[in-house]
Amino acid sequence: MCKKLFIAATGQHCGKTTISLSLMHLALQHYSRVAYIKPLGPKCQEFNGVVADKDAVLMARVFGQEEHIALMSPLVLGRGSTRGFLDGELNREWATEKITTACSELEAHCDLMLIEGAGHGGVGSVIGLNNADMAKMLNAPVMMIAGGGIGNVIDSVRLNTALYQLEGVDVRMILVNKLISEKRQDSLGYLGKYFGPIGIKVGGAFDYSPVLANPTLQNIAKLLDYPLQGDVSKRQRIVHNVQLGAAASQKVVDNLKESSLLITNSSRDELLVTLSSLYNIPSYHRQIAGLVIPGHAPVSAITQRIIDDSGIPHIRVEQSTAEVFTSLTDHVSKISAEDTEKISLITDQAEQVIDFNAIEQIL
Repeated sequence: MCKKLFIAATGQHCGKTTISLSLMHLALQHYSRVAYIKPLGPKCQEFNGVVADKDAVLMARVFGQEEHIALMSPLVLGRGSTRGFLDGELNREWATEKITTACSELEAHCDLMLIEGAGHGGVGSVIGLNNADMAKMLNAPVMMIAGGGIGNVIDSVRLNTALYQLEGVDVRMILVNKLISEKRQDSLGYLGKYFGPIGIKVGGAFDYSPVLANPTLQNIAKLLDYPLQGDVSKRQRIVHNVQLGAAASQKVVDNLKESSLLITNSSRDELLVTLSSLYNIPSYHRQIAGLVIPGHAPVSAITQRIIDDSGIPHIRVEQSTAEVFTSLTDHVSKISAEDTEKISLITDQAEQVIDFNAIEQIL
């Protein structure tokens, strides 16, 4: 008989995708056949001729389950889907059949199924299948992912568990992610005191890490939809800081931080030459991750040659400096299958920080 686990979250950006990757990796050390499904996919892409949720595509590619992608993402809400349900063109029964059929097919060939929810508990309510509905329909116990802290975790978990309780679904465990390292044991201890008496186990996941939270150069190129140029072998480099190269060149250099991406307008020849020249000096190489060069004015021929000769990773975009800066500072990094270094780090650390045996006890 196939065991199931519904992976819920208190909201976006809790690290649910990171946890799903980790649990899949750990589960494969305990079970020979593990399946993954994201029943409702709000963010889609085309993969192998199938329109599927991005998280399902990630899991399929990382764990070699590409042939099952249609089952791993049975229902995707693309543009116009919400109106389709509200107008009666699509209905809950149709959505339910797609999800339960896919789940049954996967279930027949695995020992454990990981079911990843979408966003907070209420996501999917427009089609009558929010996360609580989904967990009940698929008869799966719930583990909820929450961000770090104590009061914030308690507040967000209580807000979300109310919906699961309404549907008669057990939230059996909270996995606390993005913990502050020096407060880890203290936070988990107090959360255990609060949730233990109401029958919810508390476990710890990852400590907060800029390496996991911050984007790679490749992520940024994908976000801006322009190619990474220069030394593309550095595409996995993680950007810890985004800095605006608006001041005088010397001041920009003096204020460099670790692994900074500099946004420098195409008309700033002196600064572009300076940063490119410093890039290959070891002490500055640690500080300069690369350049984003916005602006409508062309980069001068001699400046472009210096940039190219230095090998500094750079992205040439047509938007204004303000537009690029806003896009990057508002961006929350999502893991992609190409982020091999991050994925390797996640799976290695998961073995150290997540107690999979404790999770098995709630199944």
